[in-house]
Amino acid sequence: MGKILVTGGLGFIGSHTVVELINAGYEPVIVDDLSNSNPQILDQIEKISGVRPAFHQIDLSEENLVRKLTVAEPDIEGIIHFAASKAVGESVKLPLKYYRNNIYPLVNLLEAWYGTPLNFVFSSSCTVYGQPDELPVTEKSPVKPAASPYGNTKQIAEEILRDTVASGSNYKVIALRYFNPVGAHETALIGELPIGVPQNLVPYITQAAIGKREKVTVFGDDYNTPDGSCIRDYIHVVDLAKAHIAALKLMQSNNFSGYDVFNIGTGKGNSVLEIIAAFEKSTGVKLNYEIGPRREGDVEQVWGDVTKAASQLQWKAELGIDEMMSSAWNWEKYLSENPL
Repeated sequence: MGKILVTGGLGFIGSHTVVELINAGYEPVIVDDLSNSNPQILDQIEKISGVRPAFHQIDLSEENLVRKLTVAEPDIEGIIHFAASKAVGESVKLPLKYYRNNIYPLVNLLEAWYGTPLNFVFSSSCTVYGQPDELPVTEKSPVKPAASPYGNTKQIAEEILRDTVASGSNYKVIALRYFNPVGAHETALIGELPIGVPQNLVPYITQAAIGKREKVTVFGDDYNTPDGSCIRDYIHVVDLAKAHIAALKLMQSNNFSGYDVFNIGTGKGNSVLEIIAAFEKSTGVKLNYEIGPRREGDVEQVWGDVTKAASQLQWKAELGIDEMMSSAWNWEKYLSENPL
């Protein structure tokens, strides 16, 4: 099925996608600078799949290293690009870090393989929609001014990809606009593994539940939503990983050329307080949480219309909120007994 370069392949979404690539018969090659990931995840991927993918520890913002990679891996047929900084709140405080980490690597990859026929899947985000005027958002919804530097880097990256395809390159490009990935692999051998204090809700919940954190803070309960807390479209990370396989298969067919974008979510929104309640229900664990002030950069509510992905990618989310919460909890319990 071909050799696929997976940047950020030891991260949360990347590692699950590597497993799904192996399941689908592809040969993944992992690139990761280990700035926000753990090298032992490579061992975990091997335990799950029976395959140990090739691994290159490279900072993709270094142009010369990316060019050396094209020599070391000359027969790459596709790239799935995850490598990026990803915390909305941190991006507000450290914007230059985000512009460097999220733009330089993309440009370096595109330049290094320019002229080579290549299928490119980009890890985009629903943050490109900002605070939408209408819900659910479709791929034709306006791209609003970004609410954070993180969201802005995804908007800029999509523009770079669209312009690169239009310039006459031999790239086929699909940008997947994710909603909120959560959960973990059913084996509990891989999952979300934040370094330091988690920036995302669910790993903070699981760490609080197991005693690593004192309590969960809900950032605001005065939004214009049914219970006052922010609403997001949460998607199981395994469903999300499978969407990348669907995107590759579409580009490998004769039914796709150029550039396109797809929403990848469940098509349903859940509030922060609903997620807390779902965790307590699916695990039987009571959470200690408090209401705090709103967090800068947060969008009030967003969920997606995923009709296009269903019809053109032949993909839809299959796992529900209970599987998301229970798998995340099983991963946290595994980590407490088997620290990486």
